[in-house]
Amino acid sequence: MRVAVIGGGPGGLYAAALLKRQDAAREVTVWERNAPDDTFGFGVVLSDETLGGIEHADPVVFRALREEFVRWEDIHVVHRGVRHVSGGHGFAALGRHRLLEILHERCRSLGVGLRFRTEAPDLATLRRTHDLVVAADGVHSATRAALAGVFRPRVTAHRCRYVWLAADMVFDAFRFDIAETEHGVMQLHGYPFARPAPGRHPDGASTVIVEMREEVWRAAGFADLDERESAERCGKIFAETLGGRPLRSNRSAWTTFRTVVTERWSHGNVVLLGDAAHTAHFSIGSGTKLAVEDALALAACLREQPSTSRALAAYEEERKPVVASTQRAARASLEWFEDLDLHVGRPPRQFAFGLLTRSRRVTHGNLRLRDPHFTEAVERDFGCPPGTPPMFTPFRLRGLTLRNRVVVSPMDMYSAVDGVPGDFHLVHLGARALGGAGLVMTEMVCVSPEGRITPGCAGLWTGRQGEAWRRITDFVHRQAPGTAIGVQLGHSGRKGSTRLMWEGIDEPLDEGNWPLVAASPLPYGPRSQIPRELTRAQLTDVREQFTAAAWRAARAGFDLLELHCAHGYLLSGFLSPLTNRRTDAYGGSLRSRLRFPLEVFDAVRRVWPEERPMTVRVSATDWADGGTTAEDAVGMARAFAAHGADAIDVSTGQVVADERPEFGRSYQVPYADRIRHEVGVPVIAVGAISSWDDVNSLVLAGRTDLCALARPHLYDPHWTLHAAAEQGYDGPGAVWPAPYRAGSRPPRTGRADTPQPRPAPER
Repeated sequence: MRVAVIGGGPGGLYAAALLKRQDAAREVTVWERNAPDDTFGFGVVLSDETLGGIEHADPVVFRALREEFVRWEDIHVVHRGVRHVSGGHGFAALGRHRLLEILHERCRSLGVGLRFRTEAPDLATLRRTHDLVVAADGVHSATRAALAGVFRPRVTAHRCRYVWLAADMVFDAFRFDIAETEHGVMQLHGYPFARPAPGRHPDGASTVIVEMREEVWRAAGFADLDERESAERCGKIFAETLGGRPLRSNRSAWTTFRTVVTERWSHGNVVLLGDAAHTAHFSIGSGTKLAVEDALALAACLREQPSTSRALAAYEEERKPVVASTQRAARASLEWFEDLDLHVGRPPRQFAFGLLTRSRRVTHGNLRLRDPHFTEAVERDFGCPPGTPPMFTPFRLRGLTLRNRVVVSPMDMYSAVDGVPGDFHLVHLGARALGGAGLVMTEMVCVSPEGRITPGCAGLWTGRQGEAWRRITDFVHRQAPGTAIGVQLGHSGRKGSTRLMWEGIDEPLDEGNWPLVAASPLPYGPRSQIPRELTRAQLTDVREQFTAAAWRAARAGFDLLELHCAHGYLLSGFLSPLTNRRTDAYGGSLRSRLRFPLEVFDAVRRVWPEERPMTVRVSATDWADGGTTAEDAVGMARAFAAHGADAIDVSTGQVVADERPEFGRSYQVPYADRIRHEVGVPVIAVGAISSWDDVNSLVLAGRTDLCALARPHLYDPHWTLHAAAEQGYDGPGAVWPAPYRAGSRPPRTGRADTPQPRPAPER
């Protein structure tokens, strides 16, 4: 096999070494257009997991790296003159220049051809003359560009500028230092990469990355400074952190981070590796780590599979999910720093906790294991009684006190008959109320027959329906005292007259359809009915339908009412510019698009009992070009809060059929976080929050006040009580019903009669 490697960075070099080590008969050549000692940046961080893979695949490289590593355990967060220390993390770093030297030496010892200061032959020639072409040519990959139609890359530029610098000193921890300047917020990320040693680093060395929003960078005048001047300016801003030492550069240009995602990683005998295939923001330290892990996986697949094509397919199948998960975490981290100005006003320890948990890979549970002293201090500041996880602290909305922070999210059951909830709803909602959540929400309860999504939707347009709901609320209040039950009122708008979800979601009925109405006459999907645009008189009718349903909901005994202004239903259709094309007073600007939803809110609030809270669910983004923006979402929340909303339930999407949501763990939380801190209104976060550790982390970090979970409560109606049992919590935030108390501890599993291990006797 003849192998061509384009690019002499760590990923390309390590791939070359591994492929040659596997089979000495392989002819492996690396083309690198720069000199062997040319490199950007300074230090490289590798995880213990990655090092374990290196040790297994090539002990020679591992031993060389181990001799060079600087290791540390602490993270220091310095904010407004206060340093917070969190320990027990574990990092290893070395100089990028030294890493390349080690890989050069290993490649030469194995017989890999290294061609420095040499452009690789054109791709067509390499593909013709080699059995495998490994494109490790970086974020600006010419290989990826040449085959863009096959690889289908998406490159996203972000909102911060950053620069790689170094200080001739050894930080004693991973440093995050925040500077609030007259121009805006700036941050320093720093870590050691070289111990003091004669010659290259007599005082040791640390990487220093300075980052700030584009507008802050321009306001501070960095656009007008050269490389030396920029380093000097950064050194002055962070002089206290650096102990007055200067910063040095290495072809250090300010740049904007770009996230690279490619749909395919291989084509024929060409395969992408490292930054050519994907990038991950430096704030989680994963660029070189991912490239090295790519190399490990590629070599393993070539060894394990019977053909190159099968190997490349296996490589892609193995690595893409891992990289996608890392990229989601990296994006969460990146966006947290982009919005740093939202976070700096938080209490000092909570700010530090939020920074540590920003990517959602480090959680409350992780930190309790790594550094219980720090975590307990954050909990005390938050107000957690001793032994009480954050999720089991109470929260007050108007006259209603919820005993914990868990909400059973509204979930359409499509099981009503003529809008009347029956035994299924009693068991479904009753079980979740017995399961310990602080608040149990109904599905979207429709305000009219024409406002149903499907024939199976529940309603509140008749007294009979109200009486059926009263049966359910009475059960909850009697059998699950301390659990609140809320009703979500809505109208389907243009998304109505469809089949039951399991018969074809959003598909129109085969027969028995009813006419639809909406803000504008735009169908939801290609097969959907075209709705009629609501007239002024019809707007009044709909508003009165909401008011009548709210009156019935109050009589039915609900503790909280939520107005559904999300997911493309009627009121949401007025809010989004993609679905509201009206030219009257109810369309156009955000203020005008808000007019009808606010009229409905005000009308409902007038009949809803004063002491009972009202919330509003919104879609904070449409996940589509030209749709609702994050700024629009803040404007919506501010308007509803000004009209008396007690909390905003922050969801996203489902407004247009051609949306492109960016799914991932807790992926909607940043929108709730922004609304909470820009508007100052309580929020309910929702969307792929699946573990009690997530709930604890988000609440303690101040990113949300309540967490709404849907699918976890379908899987386990007693999710909240089980979360309490698994955390060893027994208190007022999670009360087991008397008949269930015998099950309040996790049942034993497995054998308990096996002998305990003993040390071998001495000889």
